[in-house]
Amino acid sequence: MSVRTYNPSVRVGNWNEDIQLEEDTLKDFLEKRDRGELLIQKTHNLLENILKKVDLSISRDGYVHFGDVAMIMNKGAKDRTKYSSGVDPRDDSVIAVNMAQSKVHEAKKIEGPCDISGSKYLDPCVRNAFVVTSIDGNSANGECLRYGQPFHLKTTEDKGGDLLLFSDRSTFQKSAKRSRHQDVSLVNEPSYLTQWQVLHINPQLRMEFEGSPVPANHSVIISHCKTNHALAIEQDCKLKTPFGHEYEISSHTYLDSHKAEKEMNHMMIVMGVPGDNVYPVRCEDTAPVVSTENTQMSTENTR
Repeated sequence: MSVRTYNPSVRVGNWNEDIQLEEDTLKDFLEKRDRGELLIQKTHNLLENILKKVDLSISRDGYVHFGDVAMIMNKGAKDRTKYSSGVDPRDDSVIAVNMAQSKVHEAKKIEGPCDISGSKYLDPCVRNAFVVTSIDGNSANGECLRYGQPFHLKTTEDKGGDLLLFSDRSTFQKSAKRSRHQDVSLVNEPSYLTQWQVLHINPQLRMEFEGSPVPANHSVIISHCKTNHALAIEQDCKLKTPFGHEYEISSHTYLDSHKAEKEMNHMMIVMGVPGDNVYPVRCEDTAPVVSTENTQMSTENTR
């Protein structure tokens, strides 16, 4: 017959070490919570700052204007054939800020200098929204951006950090990480290296369209003023970012056999237009209102 030599109140094993470990774990948890270092707090900070929703400007006349908030999008490859395993066709992507892993969770706003990448997250937010800005202030907000006119692409104010899209000739020390083409990044100070211009997508019509307003939500070529290289999505070069695998962005002109830019250079200045999800047109706004009295009188007259 077995005899119990101890009751449940008796402590066995390394009971003192276990109690001390629990107390230390709770203490570390409370300290991290006070400093805002918990993962759930970092995720909330990320959603409230870098991924905060931004409303795009409404283009009521169909053109891009100075002061408009827009996204720079590259449409996916038209040929969706998968020619080899592990290599998918290029998807729709937008130019977005690519912050360092150490800053992305703690940062209250985007700080420069900073890299960029081609993100597949297409919802407008602080990370992928840019403001079309005049280079000298002579063009007031609300004026149409025209083909061949230099301009700045700037991140939004406050949480966006007011950074400008920058590029310069590639060197041995400074170039895109994977493609080794001309690097594109974000900087704080404006200069000739932060100036861009919009060109017509058809090279044979560029002289005719120079000086004409740039249409919104249409494919165009965004060219760097100094180097004359076009903004490009490097579909064969992907970067590992805190937001997943994204395309590398460079300033490099891809030409086909007809000396025309390829799809990797076709950019679209995406804005909200009347009738889309940003500014929907309701049926009651367009349908004529017919009163019941008039309908009754008309029916009586017909009788």
